Amino acid sequence: MAEAYIIDAVRTPRAIGKTGKGAYSGMHPQHLAKAVLAAIRDRNGLDTATVDDVIWGTSAQMGLQGGDMGRMAALDAGYDVKVSGVTLDRFCGSGLTATSLAAGQIMAGLEDCVIAGGTEMMSHVTDYGMMLREKKAHVAGGLGTNNPTLDALHPQTNQGVAADAIAAMEGIGRAELEAFGAESQRRAAVAIKEGRFDKSVIAVTDADGNVVLDHEEYPRPETTAESLAELKPAFAMFYDLPATRDGTSFAGQIKRRYPDLEFAPVHHVGTSSGVVDGAAAILLTSKEYAEKHGLTPRARVVTAVNVGDDPTLMLNGPVPAAKKALERAGLTADDIDVFEVNEAFAVVVEKFIRDLGLPREKVNPNGGAIALGHPIGATGAVLIGTALDELERIGGRYALITMCAAGGMAPAIIIERI
Repeated sequence: MAEAYIIDAVRTPRAIGKTGKGAYSGMHPQHLAKAVLAAIRDRNGLDTATVDDVIWGTSAQMGLQGGDMGRMAALDAGYDVKVSGVTLDRFCGSGLTATSLAAGQIMAGLEDCVIAGGTEMMSHVTDYGMMLREKKAHVAGGLGTNNPTLDALHPQTNQGVAADAIAAMEGIGRAELEAFGAESQRRAAVAIKEGRFDKSVIAVTDADGNVVLDHEEYPRPETTAESLAELKPAFAMFYDLPATRDGTSFAGQIKRRYPDLEFAPVHHVGTSSGVVDGAAAILLTSKEYAEKHGLTPRARVVTAVNVGDDPTLMLNGPVPAAKKALERAGLTADDIDVFEVNEAFAVVVEKFIRDLGLPREKVNPNGGAIALGHPIGATGAVLIGTALDELERIGGRYALITMCAAGGMAPAIIIERI
């Protein structure tokens, strides 16, 4: 099987994803995708006529994020018209899946140069909240299936409510979750101060070339466990909201599957992923393409997997995904130098660390989505770039990247630094 090389990874800074508040507010989502596609072309002297495909992740494909952003953003960035593009949705795992599919195409010998990545502007998605509810549409953590039979068999609930339920199941208390949230902020602050993200982060400019954002907008470095203890749980409002046509609530969906489980709201803004806007892109090629075009690979894709897990609890897929990836690669957890696990909620990563018995310093060493934010469709590609930069910084060999996704799914990928 052919090798799939990672040549480069770029991303935008993440901006606060609220209408009228974030730096990108009012900007078209395609502009963020265009920015990273242009950057990855220019940084690598890429002849875009030789790019076989652009595989893009965007979860909420509606309104300004509708259409095929992979294709349209490539054209917007001035890529050759020969470059095709496709846009996919695996909820939070979209950017990771886009990269895995790109690698698979190359490893199968079907393509030689593919750009993967993703975009999500949560500042636009939140504007659609009422429309989504009225149309019974599905967004990560949304309204279940609205199919009475399916809801009874595999009820899905609000992600925040599921996070609270998992914390109760695992015996992980609020104080432990808040210690994790504060540590994410501390690590991110150190990473930013030391310039650990500088290799991948590009400045985003407007149509006139003026800098819109050149730094992370979301982090709160002053955060402490004590300050987090003063926050009110964020998801209590969802517990009793109707989730299905038969009137079952979000909490009721979980109780239907786990009638003896007692749980209460514990997660809040300081222990949940930040709502942000952002985009990321990764350039992958075959060995032959890299040699022909004088490109120096930074890493290779070792393996990529997907798993499904309980859609009711929804967030527990990363552990089985990691185990599957390690088995496929013939590796153990001890072989992995860096783990990047999306901090959808503090309990997700805390459980991951405990279940796999991992040294905490290996997991999200530069903070995660609690401190930096989670631009849904882009996050997987962001994490791959972050893991690669960290491998190079510490001289490590392997990184494993995984994340939970709505519906109880989890993709995972292992890369090896070259």
